[in-house]
Amino acid sequence: MIIEPKKVVTVHYTLTEDTADGQLVESTKGGTPLAFIYGVGSMIPEFEQNLAGMKAGDTFAFGIQAANAYGEYDDTALVEVPKNMFEVDSKIPDDLLEVGNVLPLTDQDGNHFQGMVAWVGLDKVKLDFNHPMAGTNLFFTGEVESVRDAEPAELEHGHVHGAGGHAH
Repeated sequence: MIIEPKKVVTVHYTLTEDTADGQLVESTKGGTPLAFIYGVGSMIPEFEQNLAGMKAGDTFAFGIQAANAYGEYDDTALVEVPKNMFEVDSKIPDDLLEVGNVLPLTDQDGNHFQGMVAWVGLDKVKLDFNHPMAGTNLFFTGEVESVRDAEPAELEHGHVHGAGGHAH
């Protein structure tokens, strides 16, 4: 069975920056493989395009430019906000505003998003709303472990159930 839309694809992969010899970002080797439904928009489009037509046992090695992955780094996504907006009962919780912390935030319309603390001043905090991998060229190597038809419930929910997928 080949990789095409509405197939559950399971892969083991290693992701590095720029080239196969670049800095390791993550790897599923020795762990749980990545399982996804091909063609439902849950993966980077170019990642899926590079796997199209492969079958179980096939290996892959390909790069994706930052612009086609998580986008270029956007300096306008760095936003200064008043430090007091993080107060709870007139006090900022200990260890909350530390550089590198990712904070779950909600805007005035109830939308949820995340910002990383980039800088902390006396009265202001700079939050970075770029994806952590923005501006990074990606390089994937790996192997297709399995390809199968997606079950109707998986297609309805938009994700894989069971091993390597979502548990309900």
